[in-house]
Amino acid sequence: MTAPRTVAQAVGETLVRCGVDTVFGVVGSGNFVATNAMVAAGARYVAARHEGGAATMADAFARMSGRPAAVSLHQGCGFTNALTGITEAAKSRTPLVVLTAETTNRRSNFFVDQPALAEAVGAVSVRVTSAATAERYAQVAVETAREQRRVVVLNLPLEVQAQPAAEPSAAQPPPAPDAAQVDAGRLAEALRRARRPVFVAGRGARAARTELESLADRCGALLATSAVARGLFRGSPWDLDVSGGFATPLAAELIPGADLIVGWGCQLNMWTMRHGRLIADDAVVVQVDDEADAIGAQRDVAFGVVGDVRAVAAAAAELQEATATGYRTAEIRNAIAARRRWRDEPYDDAGGAGLIDPRTLTIGLDDLLPAERIVAVDSGNFMGYPSMFLDVPDQHGFCFTQAFQSVGLGLATAIGAALARPDRLPVAALGDGGALMGASELETVVRLGLPMVVVVYDDAAYGAEVHHFGPDGHPLQTVRFPETDFAAIGRGFGFDALTVRESADLAGVATWLAGPRASPLLVDAKVTRGEPSWWLEEAFRGH
Repeated sequence: MTAPRTVAQAVGETLVRCGVDTVFGVVGSGNFVATNAMVAAGARYVAARHEGGAATMADAFARMSGRPAAVSLHQGCGFTNALTGITEAAKSRTPLVVLTAETTNRRSNFFVDQPALAEAVGAVSVRVTSAATAERYAQVAVETAREQRRVVVLNLPLEVQAQPAAEPSAAQPPPAPDAAQVDAGRLAEALRRARRPVFVAGRGARAARTELESLADRCGALLATSAVARGLFRGSPWDLDVSGGFATPLAAELIPGADLIVGWGCQLNMWTMRHGRLIADDAVVVQVDDEADAIGAQRDVAFGVVGDVRAVAAAAAELQEATATGYRTAEIRNAIAARRRWRDEPYDDAGGAGLIDPRTLTIGLDDLLPAERIVAVDSGNFMGYPSMFLDVPDQHGFCFTQAFQSVGLGLATAIGAALARPDRLPVAALGDGGALMGASELETVVRLGLPMVVVVYDDAAYGAEVHHFGPDGHPLQTVRFPETDFAAIGRGFGFDALTVRESADLAGVATWLAGPRASPLLVDAKVTRGEPSWWLEEAFRGH
């Protein structure tokens, strides 16, 4: 006799029926049945080696695919292991469903207050309480993740999982959003008055390039992005690339010259505006966001416009009476053409004695790697080099999980991004600290057959702390380490690997690229460590 369908099975099936086609996780007894139900319903399951990696993979997949993803977790320790990745996703407003088993018995060694933990890190908590409501709650979880761009923790208590499920029901499509009237008149007037406008586009503008460029063409605005939206305006002659700590010297010259700065789906926070130093005292600052609470949350603004970025930009363009030159002069166009990239800036190569300058390393990699790439970057002193010296083709070529600024997420980020965009070469840029924190997922890269390039910038330290506290004479033995043979570690997991101490060593990368790429490649780069990166110096001045 066929066993009755359970609540765990019904919840898994419903998540897939509502549009979740990829689930990441680490399976234990508590989430075994629900995970298998998702697979049986047609979802792809990707096994990670650590729950923190699984959550970050799901986060990156959702960002790069534009579809909600799921992560499946065991109760208690499985959930807490994933909390850093969940926090990053929640802070980034990633559409993600966290399906987690739950122990409600306080005597159980697995018990923790999972709803409280979820809410503490900014996620929405939902608990399945009965067979009658299980499918509806699963549907609500997906709808909330998709429509509100939220992380939803769907708690599935053990005592409910095994109950017979209610009769299956067809999932109802989410209601269409009401057509909103966009009041862009005040913004249009500000744009007409502006002589040197600058647009800064963030995460909420990643789908609005056409509308923003059309409006910028009418008012003469220069174009910049936050770090997470890097690449959005790639190819435009007015693209300043990233605003903030990663900004090129040219961008840092031009943005403070603006008399109007408009943040489009962008918080204009301390990083994006260099603690306010990129905003002139007399500049008008405007923020466009689809959430009223986001307006002015990070800094004072002259006014805000609540609405979808695409709709607001289109409405403001219709209200422009004529095309203005604005900030777009021939002199500035030529300057952008000559100095848009960090690699266009001269520098004194600091390499030698068996160490390579990270700028020289990254420029060499940029020249070798194919243009169709997707770059994921971990956190640390090194992070500005791959973020700004590795070019990306568009906003889908850069995955930046840095809202929580946790070290150790970079490799898992690259895996999730690679699965979302299999048409591009995935590049994971890691520091030595982050590489060791996430090393278990090297096995995942090999097992999945991803043709990934992993670059470890090894300065044998937690470089940010060395350069932050070292100048004041603090002892640094707690943040310095012996060099690690990352190439040997990579080979142990099944990677091709090479060690780079000078530019000539990059020939091995060219050889790998020309070959069958049957195994992923790990580049163990021994980088100079005498000076902090430019962006870190900027951040320290801000603090």
